[in-house]
Amino acid sequence: MSVKPEIDKTPGRIRWVTRLLVALFLLLAVRLFNLQVLRHEELAREARGNTIYDCGFEPRRGDVLDCKSNLLATTSYVKTVCANPALLAGHVKEVVPLLSPLLQMDPEELTLKLQPRYLLGKDRQILTNKVSLKPETNQYVMLKRKITPETWERIRACMTNIPIPGVDRVNEKTVPLAVRNSYNQIRQKAVFAAKFDEPVRVYPNASLAAHVLGYVGTADETNGTTPVIVLKGQDGIERRLDDKLRGVRGWRVSERDKQQREILEKRQQDVEARDGLNVVLTIDSYIQNVLETALQDGMKRFSPVSISGIVVRPKTGEILGMATYPTYDPNKPGDYPEESRRDRIVTDKHEPGSTFKIVVVSGALNDHLVNLDSEFDCKQGRFEYGGTVLRDHEPLGRIPVIQIITKSSNIGAAQIALMMHQQRLYHYVRAFGFGSPTGLLCGEVEGDVYPPEGLPADNKRKLKAGFGKWSALSITRIPMGHEISVTSIQMMMAMCAVANKGVLMEPMLVNRLISPDGTVAVQNHPKVAWRVIDEDAATQMVTALKSVVTTDGTAAAAAMTNYTVAGKTGTAQEVDENHRYSNEKYYSSFIGFFPADNPELCIYVSLDAPKGEHYGGKSAAPIFHAVAEKAANYLNIHPDKGNPTGIPEVPAPQAGSTLRTTAAILPRLMQQ
Repeated sequence: MSVKPEIDKTPGRIRWVTRLLVALFLLLAVRLFNLQVLRHEELAREARGNTIYDCGFEPRRGDVLDCKSNLLATTSYVKTVCANPALLAGHVKEVVPLLSPLLQMDPEELTLKLQPRYLLGKDRQILTNKVSLKPETNQYVMLKRKITPETWERIRACMTNIPIPGVDRVNEKTVPLAVRNSYNQIRQKAVFAAKFDEPVRVYPNASLAAHVLGYVGTADETNGTTPVIVLKGQDGIERRLDDKLRGVRGWRVSERDKQQREILEKRQQDVEARDGLNVVLTIDSYIQNVLETALQDGMKRFSPVSISGIVVRPKTGEILGMATYPTYDPNKPGDYPEESRRDRIVTDKHEPGSTFKIVVVSGALNDHLVNLDSEFDCKQGRFEYGGTVLRDHEPLGRIPVIQIITKSSNIGAAQIALMMHQQRLYHYVRAFGFGSPTGLLCGEVEGDVYPPEGLPADNKRKLKAGFGKWSALSITRIPMGHEISVTSIQMMMAMCAVANKGVLMEPMLVNRLISPDGTVAVQNHPKVAWRVIDEDAATQMVTALKSVVTTDGTAAAAAMTNYTVAGKTGTAQEVDENHRYSNEKYYSSFIGFFPADNPELCIYVSLDAPKGEHYGGKSAAPIFHAVAEKAANYLNIHPDKGNPTGIPEVPAPQAGSTLRTTAAILPRLMQQ
């Protein structure tokens, strides 16, 4: 029996192993080619991201100060206090009584937040109070935001000194090591502050000048790879100068080692943040407070829908005080309705009423159509024109122009306008600044001014009462402040133009911008808009306005003890929802300046739908008086009553100055 020789299978196995190795090497080569060639850029970026990092530095938002450098708005930094409930398992009852008063949190709410949670099963159902299970979640919980650094230091001190029950700190070495380590973890790591402090805007005087200052909101942004909270102006100066207050971000690009520590010699870029500019306003906190106090009293006395006031230097346009009620606290704007946050002085338009008579009378005086002694027949208070009857507050016969202002005659103003014709009346309406925003603050409206036939129309301008164009009656209604709408700041600056020898100034709210190092970055100066009327016409107008604040005029309540006051009342019927003039709601106002022949201050007070006394001379004028007397004493304004020599007047602007005439500016105004 023959035996078959065994076949040596070794060469075959070697071939298969060789093939396998070759295949593996081919796969490895393909993999290397993919990683080193095809995905080189992607992986290189990822590798750099593991070592190279960039971080941002947020600038500090600049402060806002009044003209005496009193702080009105500033930026502080606060902590967000967090906790690790996993470390507090079994110790919540010890910690809650310590933290609750410091965080100003309800003990039950704090207990619920600090309670450890545990996971069980595939669905990761959350269970509580299962001490036998290992904590696997909620190692981070936010307890309270906006904790001041001082309070945070008290919290840290409180947590650091948590005692082990029944053991004096001196004798802690007698306690088992595991217990000591557990309490040390609680003391050092259980309660902590978020990595980045949160900026918060602080208004030290609460609601003082709230509408001037505005408020800020917060936005979550990314600076490089760093999440940051940014303050953004939402209204008032905070919004108007947001880009100046915010500052410029800084950044750093560097490398880190395996322990995530920066390698200083590998730092590539390092740009410091540039803090925002500080803003110095023309507002004077004392005068602002006087104004707000008087407006508050007026709010209580007359219960209007709103009440507003402005104090301005007519020669420069500087605003020393500006306020409106209802108001709000910019530290917590969300607690107030929108109507309380609205700055009605620039955002609301209204029919001005008889204060607007300064436009038609000034224009007629400037065109030499009349003088103060020119007489008009006021028809005993009943003037028929265009098929309707225009009435006065009282029956008046033949009176001079000065008495038209003194008595606030609607009929007299209408007859003067008829002498001027539509085009000239419209010319002076626009020349006094009506129909164009002043640019004072964001959200300002332009008012409603529509040109008569024959002049370019702007279809965007629609009158409050629903008028889209001049009617046959408009020439008699606009002079008395109807069929036109204006803002309070426009009306104020128009009166300041009369007080300032006929020169219209731009309203000025910001005096200067200061760099963080204290140097002046931008210095603002008073700006002339243009000349509205000549000096002689303005002087005659002042004479007429002085007669208003007498026992024979409509604003005797505005008279001051030591100063001659010039001013004008306004009482306009408001338009209801049916576009009809209401006999129940009025817009009442008074604008006056003093000393009349060399004015230092001009003060405007208006009430929207006051109850009881609706005439401007009875409601707004007394508030003017209260503000004016205190402001005059505070500013030490030299009295003009009883001074036979008078006060030297400011010279009129010379030829070749920056003043522009209304004739030169009117074509541009019409195109706006």
